[in-house]
Amino acid sequence: MTDTKTKLLDASLDVLRTDGVAGASARVIASRAGVNQALVFYHFGTLDGLLTAAARHAVDERADHYRQLFAEVDSLSALLQVGRELHETEQASGNVAVMAQLMAGGQRDPELAAAARYSMDRWVAEVEQVIDRVLESTVLADVAEARGLARAVCASFIGLELYDGVDPDGGAAALDALTQLAVLADTIDGLGPVARRAVSARLKGGARRTRRDG
Repeated sequence: MTDTKTKLLDASLDVLRTDGVAGASARVIASRAGVNQALVFYHFGTLDGLLTAAARHAVDERADHYRQLFAEVDSLSALLQVGRELHETEQASGNVAVMAQLMAGGQRDPELAAAARYSMDRWVAEVEQVIDRVLESTVLADVAEARGLARAVCASFIGLELYDGVDPDGGAAALDALTQLAVLADTIDGLGPVARRAVSARLKGGARRTRRDG
């Protein structure tokens, strides 16, 4: 990747963090990158092409960065703890805001929607591997679908970014509630074999009724 392209990618992310999709223009991004505006179109074709490339570049870098942390997770509560740390770090750096902006812009722009889906899918793929591993020996293994649960977890963290913007205390309470659910799941797995079988039977019964009613 050329130095000019790197500058444009970095400037695009900076503009999304500070000004949002509405404030992102070729002129503003080029000015922040310190390059000629024409180079946006020379390297990326369109403004959306640049924003999409920037989003993909950022999520690939961050997902790779956290892979080792995810590999060390051995329980749902540990996953939520890593998620809390990840959320705080990525929120402070503005990367969660970038994702939220992509999703907001994607409501009207198919190319930005595709970039948001790609970003979400990268995180889901990482989280799904962890969930699949930690649930394998638990009572939730037969009733929880790892892919769907991973999507719910990732979507929750993106939603918390929007929630934090209008109600920081409410956002913190929601994050605490997610952690409490993970602790509950770990507590169930600490029960004796008879209690575990009883809980497992109730969960399976509830799952069957949900599928039937759905």
